[in-house]
Amino acid sequence: MTLKDKIAVVTGAASGIGSAIAGKLAEAGAVVIVADVQVDKGQARAAALCAAGHRAHFIEVDLTDPDSIGTFAQTVHTRFAAVDVLVNGAGWGRTAPFWEGTPEFWTRLIALNLVGPMHLSKALLPPMMERGGGHIVNIASDAGRVGSLGETVYSGAKGGLIAFTKALARETARYGIHVNCVCPGPTDTPLMAAVPDKVKEALTKAIPMRRLGRPEEVADAVLFFAGDGASYVTGQVLSVSGGLTMAG
Repeated sequence: MTLKDKIAVVTGAASGIGSAIAGKLAEAGAVVIVADVQVDKGQARAAALCAAGHRAHFIEVDLTDPDSIGTFAQTVHTRFAAVDVLVNGAGWGRTAPFWEGTPEFWTRLIALNLVGPMHLSKALLPPMMERGGGHIVNIASDAGRVGSLGETVYSGAKGGLIAFTKALARETARYGIHVNCVCPGPTDTPLMAAVPDKVKEALTKAIPMRRLGRPEEVADAVLFFAGDGASYVTGQVLSVSGGLTMAG
């Protein structure tokens, strides 16, 4: 798989799954734009990729702020012209009963996990359409496919991202643009580190492969969707969950 000289934007690339995705795309030859609201960590991730012999740049973006997204897109188009690969990887959630949530928390959750990717996709799409090609890979969650206890609004947002993926794929196929979705299951990330051990043990027992996923395994799925190997694939949803969720 080669992405030599392709321009790839990865949001949420400062840590966790996004960081692993940035690494995989860079190793495949892409020029990676590390996009994150965490400036210090984002700059450090881009610097680490460059130190490893890859090409990477950090550009700050807040996916909950449409103005920040607009500024980000303008900067990207000024410096790199059209984007070849967009990975909407930024996301966040918190486990708690639905009735304990607040409208303010719901708004933030939906902004980051659904509305932000919509804004960014719209901002970066026109040059892709003019050129006649590109790949968008949305990182949703198996919570959006089958629901997740204590993550009701998060599940709803990720379910929306899955539906957005399929609809956008239909609209943009005529322009040679591929839009697909990767749904991680429980994955060993910094966010998972904050989960109580008993919960992680229960999750591990429920997974047929009897372990948590690794960020690099999610990144492998993204790499497939981002390359020519997926030239006849669009509007698809791939679960990377060790067999935890096998529903259609």
